[in-house]
Amino acid sequence: MKIKSIYALIIIFLFSNVSTAFAASPHNNSAATSVLIDQKTGRVLYGNKMNEERRIASITKIMTALLAVESGKLDKIVTVSNTAVQTEGSAIYLVPGEKIKLEDLVYGLMLRSGNDAAKCIAEYVGGSVEGFAFLMNQKAQELGMKNTFFSNPSGLDERGKEHYSSAYDMGILTRYAMSNPKFAEIAGAKIHRAPHPTEKWDRVWKNKHRLVTGSYKYAIGGKTGFTKKARRTLVTVAKKGDVQLIAVTLNDGNDWDDHRNFFEWGFKNYKLTKVAKKGIFKANKTRYILKQDVVIPLKKAEHKDITLNYKLYKKDDISKLDNEAGLLEVKLKDKVIYEAVVFKTNKKEDNTSRIWTNLFADALKMLGVGVNG
Repeated sequence: MKIKSIYALIIIFLFSNVSTAFAASPHNNSAATSVLIDQKTGRVLYGNKMNEERRIASITKIMTALLAVESGKLDKIVTVSNTAVQTEGSAIYLVPGEKIKLEDLVYGLMLRSGNDAAKCIAEYVGGSVEGFAFLMNQKAQELGMKNTFFSNPSGLDERGKEHYSSAYDMGILTRYAMSNPKFAEIAGAKIHRAPHPTEKWDRVWKNKHRLVTGSYKYAIGGKTGFTKKARRTLVTVAKKGDVQLIAVTLNDGNDWDDHRNFFEWGFKNYKLTKVAKKGIFKANKTRYILKQDVVIPLKKAEHKDITLNYKLYKKDDISKLDNEAGLLEVKLKDKVIYEAVVFKTNKKEDNTSRIWTNLFADALKMLGVGVNG
């Protein structure tokens, strides 16, 4: 009996370790398409069919909220139209003719996924839904979202109208949006109160994003989505220490667990590593400057495969406005995974640093990387 018990314990131990190993792998997920991106550099840490065009449902509202924030009108009062109130699907139950701050509408949009709020924002910021959709697509083009087209501000499936994006494009959008402190504040709010137009009590909106409201301690923002055709879509931003990651899944019936697993895998396997030090360096008898340390997320095993290469512009191409002079490329094997801008020095910078800084000193010491010019 004792021997049988020992064998049983061994089998349980082995299976528990196997299940833990699978749980820690991003490959073990239920999403049709997915991506995990580093916020700081934009490096893709994991991707599966990440450029595939698909319906995205209410994560569309990340773009809607961003344009509202960037409009500079969050403190303005918006009059709610009858057409906004009649929008189908999830709502924050606006009242026709009520006057409400644009900022409150954005909170209702992001926390409760109000389709009525989305249309109200579109009508106010864009003049009409069609006008706002134009702004959405214009912004998408500016951000390099190559597999995206917006036809409405809410993500509703509309007959005869295209509305789609990709996991990667939504990652690009979220990375840009989270760099805006006000957007990040709204996307990470757990609850928001807004005055009710006809009652003495306030409206209270609790964030629908379960990871943000407490089930994952590192989650700091995101957006949920669902329609019958798109199924479940989810964007989550999580931060642990200095590492901030973005997870996007489309058509994923197990998205809460998948996002946790993505983040746990990312935080465990990638560490921010300084590969080049800020300072002045010399190339082709000319002084240049890297204004910030170059820090990127790397696996330990990747250090030996990192090389640095600087590509300097021709003299006529150097920007006179900000002295941009070229790029420092960080390569993993033969693939460029990050680029940092190199500047031409001015007299003040030259005088304050008489000793030239070796641009790649830290990288050579820490990683043993090669340098190409």
